[in-house]
Amino acid sequence: MNSHIEKANVLVEALPYMQKLSGKTIVVKYGGNAMINEELKETIVEDIALLKLIGANPIVVHGGGPDITSALKNANIETKFINGLRYTDADTMRIAQMVLVGKTNKEIVSLIEKHGGNAIGISGIDGKCIKCEKKTTIVDGKEVELGFVGNIVKVDGKVVNLICKDKYIPVIAPIGIDDEGNSYNINADDVASAVAAAVGAEKLIFLTDIEGVKDSNGNVIFEMNCDQVQENIKSGVISGGMIPKVTGCVDAIEAGVQKVHIIDGRVHHCLLLEIFTDTGIGTMITN
Repeated sequence: MNSHIEKANVLVEALPYMQKLSGKTIVVKYGGNAMINEELKETIVEDIALLKLIGANPIVVHGGGPDITSALKNANIETKFINGLRYTDADTMRIAQMVLVGKTNKEIVSLIEKHGGNAIGISGIDGKCIKCEKKTTIVDGKEVELGFVGNIVKVDGKVVNLICKDKYIPVIAPIGIDDEGNSYNINADDVASAVAAAVGAEKLIFLTDIEGVKDSNGNVIFEMNCDQVQENIKSGVISGGMIPKVTGCVDAIEAGVQKVHIIDGRVHHCLLLEIFTDTGIGTMITN
């Protein structure tokens, strides 16, 4: 009987959050171990399917770096990185598009449908919904091109919103298009942020391989506003590779997203635990 009461308490705790999110859009950036570990895959898509079932509008933006690297290796194409960004020549772009759109995207769609959801896989090429231009980086003070790596110019949220308004869950591959019809590989975090801003998302959730943003004692900071983020960067509490993550979150909020979450995608049912419990499991950044 106690176990049944505990389950009832969980549902009662989740109820007000379910009510608040009904009709609201939640963008999930799907990556890291959550895309590799088979058990984690199952729990993530179960969470996403449930969000749609309770009346929220989940949108999935996925990466696929490991799949691309594996496919390039099989094709005997060398993987080259510049400042941590994959240099993408025409052959690499052809493989990346094939993998992201034709393999990774459709696997996620199939998995969502296996768990009772209805999903439609698209990329930024469809409906020209993600327009981009060539991205460059700075090496030794000089601007260096990265080939077919895209910098987002504009996201047209009409296509995504049309899918959401029906019973479907959009699953978006991070490929964009320029005015000349060229395809570009885009950082999935950037796509998730831009899509969330374009559709006026209530929440943007990054699934990562970390527990969240931690304070100087190593404890997860459950909630910060944008001013506190800047203060923690100045004080050194937030440092290293965490800085671009949190500044990206702040950028998304300044572009109109209400709340951004950094959560541990290695935890089973991490989305439900973050969204439908009082404390959550990761870091939430608000405006």
